[in-house]
Amino acid sequence: MDPKRELSSIDLRALVTELNRYEGAKVDKAYRYDDDLVRLKLRDFDRGRVELMIEVGDVKRAHVADADHVADAPGRPPNFAKMLRNRLSGADFVGVEQYEFDRILTFEFERDDENTTLVAELFGQGNVAALDETGAVVGALETVRLKSRTVAPGTQYEYPASRLNPLDVSFGGFERHMRESDSDVVRTLATQLNLGGLYAEEVCTRAGIDKETPIGEVTADQLRALHDALADLADRLRSGDVDPRVYEEVLEDGSSDDGDPETRVVDVTPFPLAEHEGLPSVGFDSFNAAVDEYFYRLERQGETGDDAAPADASPSRPDFEEEIAKQERIIEQQEGAIEGFEEQAERERERAELLYANYDLVDEVLSTVRDARADDVPWDEIADTLAAGAERGIPAAEAVVGVDGGDGTVTVELDGDDGAATEIELDADAGVEVNADQLYREAKRIEGKKEGAMEAIESTREELEAVKRRKAEWEESEAKDDAGDAESDGDDGETYETDWLSRSSIPIRSPDDWYERFRWFHTSTGYLVIGGRNADQNEELVKKYMGNHDRFFHTQAHGGPVTLLKAAGPSESADPVDFSEETLREAAQFAVSYSSDWKDGRGAGDAYMVEPDQVSKTPESGEYIEKGSFVIRGDRTYFEDVPCRVAVGVQCEPVTRAIGGPPSAITERAASHVTLEPGMYAQNDAAMMVYRRLKDRFADQSFVRKVASADQLQEFLPPGGSDIVE
Repeated sequence: MDPKRELSSIDLRALVTELNRYEGAKVDKAYRYDDDLVRLKLRDFDRGRVELMIEVGDVKRAHVADADHVADAPGRPPNFAKMLRNRLSGADFVGVEQYEFDRILTFEFERDDENTTLVAELFGQGNVAALDETGAVVGALETVRLKSRTVAPGTQYEYPASRLNPLDVSFGGFERHMRESDSDVVRTLATQLNLGGLYAEEVCTRAGIDKETPIGEVTADQLRALHDALADLADRLRSGDVDPRVYEEVLEDGSSDDGDPETRVVDVTPFPLAEHEGLPSVGFDSFNAAVDEYFYRLERQGETGDDAAPADASPSRPDFEEEIAKQERIIEQQEGAIEGFEEQAERERERAELLYANYDLVDEVLSTVRDARADDVPWDEIADTLAAGAERGIPAAEAVVGVDGGDGTVTVELDGDDGAATEIELDADAGVEVNADQLYREAKRIEGKKEGAMEAIESTREELEAVKRRKAEWEESEAKDDAGDAESDGDDGETYETDWLSRSSIPIRSPDDWYERFRWFHTSTGYLVIGGRNADQNEELVKKYMGNHDRFFHTQAHGGPVTLLKAAGPSESADPVDFSEETLREAAQFAVSYSSDWKDGRGAGDAYMVEPDQVSKTPESGEYIEKGSFVIRGDRTYFEDVPCRVAVGVQCEPVTRAIGGPPSAITERAASHVTLEPGMYAQNDAAMMVYRRLKDRFADQSFVRKVASADQLQEFLPPGGSDIVE
């Protein structure tokens, strides 16, 4: 079996109790290893040195580690580690919680001057974010910008959409979610009840039920047995009744120096599992110790080759095929879950519409029950009265198939247009409209789960494409090595180019650059050019972002943006730069194309360039300067008859986004682009035309929709009319 590489929600629930025993420990220092491992070194009065490890890459874990299992501190700390040290050094650890039933842990730290929350996302792509006291993101390992949530510096941290917690669900809720499925028992427990594959199988085994039993064939007693088995797991976690195990697998043809069979670790659990009954295991006093030992041995297995590739593969070749097969299996499961969510949401809407289609009948049922309850009639008598009414042929009474006084509900059976009967559980204290609204809201909630699943499947597709890309690069490298000499490699300057247009799935790598709220582009020589979108931004660019060695551009025509050719970033020191003529010409074309020259339909315009010390906000005596305007003193360098022309396209590497600017700078960076000139189509219409052309060129049209929608492309179009240059 494949070794576990990620902690489950149940694992985290067991870990939280133990991690909170370190309350009061004081943070000494923070470290970041590679891209996805964060280490916090703490001091505890009773235990001494405490090493908290949070890893969110291919391996996802969070636990306290034995000092002997901790690698030496890395060299110069990256910015994220520096930020953590600034905020956490000397802070007290005050506790950790699991967010709902998700694979998210929130660590709380307090210090006299400021408090910090560290959020560890141990799912999907994984992430660690530091939040201030208001919940705003101070820094994160990865910036996330999705339709459903954003995790970026300066924004409020947003948790993913809530999921059903199977450890807290009542039997009624459990039964309803199970009955709504059209799959088998184990898949329903794994996806609809959010248990995951292993614990879904464990619940089936403990309940004595065949995991492949279709939901339609499951009896009420079997559902009760499943819920009891689930409740037993929940009780053990809540009480801290753990009996941790690290499970091993005996390797074929492997033996240690003393002749004993050689093993590798494959799983770690907070208590023994019936599903692992045939595997040897090692017990531990605490689940944290078991988790630490497991991941320490797992890492060593990777280093020593216990999980080596098959004999017919190269000794050092990664097992790309196995990883590709794994990701494809995950995608297949996720596609099934998405289809299930769609069906569930549609069923909820149909049930709501059935209520309105049978409004009078349902209203009579609910009114009868409410009136009886107002007269303090017991629920048993209400059920008997309705049953008697059904025998007399009263339609409203005949529709009632169940009364539950404990939950205060009445279940009715209504016929749809197709003649099929549908059971609907109603809140007896509410009217028809409220009950229908609850069903519509449930449909919306399920659709939210579908959106989350769609984001998850996109993430998995990205991982799949990354594996395929690594495999291609590996095989290309191997082919070059086999050639024997440099002559067989072709031209030294040749680079491997990806055919982005034909790829069925393109991974999204969203940037988070400071300049994106301005107009911007990178010149063909790599320098950043930024321009103002309005008078406020013109003022801001000159006052805040113009450096001593930058160049200031403007058009001769009135109504152009302040344009800066940057020698360095806003927080970087810059040296004098001898910009090439090509670079200067591109900056001038940018200034002209986004000015009134384009808006007025002119095919070309003039621009000038000056040094930063020639730009002033101080007018001559008796004169007035409008907001966003400046006084230029001294000689100017002119660029005449600069064409009004821009290219807008889609960039796929090293990041994915819409880009736009002078054609000579965009065409080499964009996987595909469209060139425009002043013309007749309004800005929004031109943006839609460009979007449609770009989308049709990509096999992965959903990718274009996400990174270069018409709205995103419009950000790069000049004000005024445009035509596409054929």
